[in-house]
Amino acid sequence: MGLHDYTIYDIIKRNAFVYTNRLSWVFKDEKLTHAQFKERVDRLAFNLSKNGLEKGDRIGVLGQNSLSFAYLYGAAARLGVIMLPINWRLQPDEVEHIISDGAPKLMFVDLEFQAQIRSIVTKFDFIEKLYSLNTATEGFADFNELMNSDGRCPKPDVSSDDPFVILYTAAVEGKPRGATLSHQGLITANMQSMHIWSLTEKDAHLFVLPMFHGAGLGSALTAMQAGAANVIMSKFDAEQALKNIETYKVSFFVLFPPMLSMLLNKNDELQCNISSLRVIGGLESPETAKRYEELTGGTFWTAFGQSETSGFITCSPIFEKLGSVGLPTQLADVRLMDDHGNFLGADKVGEIVVRGPMVFKGYWNLKKESEYTFRGGWHHSGDMGRFDQDGYLWYMGRKPEKELIKPGGENVYPAEVEKVIIEHKAVKEVSVIGVPDKQWGEAIKAVCVLKEKSSISEGDLVEFVASKIARFKKPKHVVFVNELPKNADGSIDRIKVKELHG
Repeated sequence: MGLHDYTIYDIIKRNAFVYTNRLSWVFKDEKLTHAQFKERVDRLAFNLSKNGLEKGDRIGVLGQNSLSFAYLYGAAARLGVIMLPINWRLQPDEVEHIISDGAPKLMFVDLEFQAQIRSIVTKFDFIEKLYSLNTATEGFADFNELMNSDGRCPKPDVSSDDPFVILYTAAVEGKPRGATLSHQGLITANMQSMHIWSLTEKDAHLFVLPMFHGAGLGSALTAMQAGAANVIMSKFDAEQALKNIETYKVSFFVLFPPMLSMLLNKNDELQCNISSLRVIGGLESPETAKRYEELTGGTFWTAFGQSETSGFITCSPIFEKLGSVGLPTQLADVRLMDDHGNFLGADKVGEIVVRGPMVFKGYWNLKKESEYTFRGGWHHSGDMGRFDQDGYLWYMGRKPEKELIKPGGENVYPAEVEKVIIEHKAVKEVSVIGVPDKQWGEAIKAVCVLKEKSSISEGDLVEFVASKIARFKKPKHVVFVNELPKNADGSIDRIKVKELHG
């Protein structure tokens, strides 16, 4: 720990000192003050170190949002250990790839995912012990055994620039890539959010997005850094969310469609008092955002960011410049660049590039991909944008090399879905595109050419995909065509496919 270092654990220490008895975390019927949270994090850190966990080791976690999950983040920060949260919606093959790549020394798993992990872990010799995030089960030790005793915890030399978490992003070429985020990057992103949304220790955050998701983790860490309370939900339920907002006077949270419309529809029925909800950030239709603002007097914020930027790099109230994704934030240098490395002025479309303290450290175990992403001293997002004359960024889609679809806020690369579809014996060619969707913001559409004398129904092809990769990656729409448009080199003309079927 150097003179100029400040880590996620330092936030926990400060909160315990400055906001000792203020509400810190809520989960179901359990409520913790900041002092109590630090005491439990310290106890867990001590026992993890007794298990041989050292700085730089990874902790794999596969589970729903919980206090145990939050304790693990805190203990990892103290020990300089790297968190490896895994998307529980993924298929076993995808989970296996992440475990193989991240090589965690310990795994913590919810009851509902333990059977899946049992069938995977025998393939790896680096996993030294399995723990249940709940009570002990066959092959999984009780999490509570790590909370039952304490002692003097070692003080590893943890710096601001050390990695804190590896977030696996969507697969560009069929395999997810681990974006490695540092303490500094996340703390900087938190500071921006605190400033933009005027967050203090008097606020409360509804922690409803998953702990494996950058937006969920980022908003929870922002609340913690402000000294505010985090009200944890294992998964989204509109009625329980309304009750939590009313009971704990929740003032902000980040969401993806269709959460807000579900929340407002349920509130039409229950008539809860949600006037405390002054800030919501995320993706949503203008109509739903307007309903929220008229009901509460709060503000819906639109933004642009990636896992790779530790948070958002542009942000503004949605109706300040409707259709844009906001102004560049205070700690991100955001520019547009053409394919030759030249910066572009207003009203020109180019790739969104960024540099600053929030940019991630690189992709885990992928040196060449990291170097390519950081070429020229800038993080190349793979997304296209345009600045208007007032400095607002307008999102213009993805570069072909990083074509991305976002159903309900999840990242899905067409190449990953195409790779699965083409495995089906009936399919000759396929092009997967994103299409507008009222409920989810964007939906996946597969445009397929079948082999001669072959047939398959739309529904059967959808279920084939769902059996191979996470179900949120399956197409919502399937169409069969006689041929796909081609470029001069014989490759599929994706732009033309979008024009015909988007």
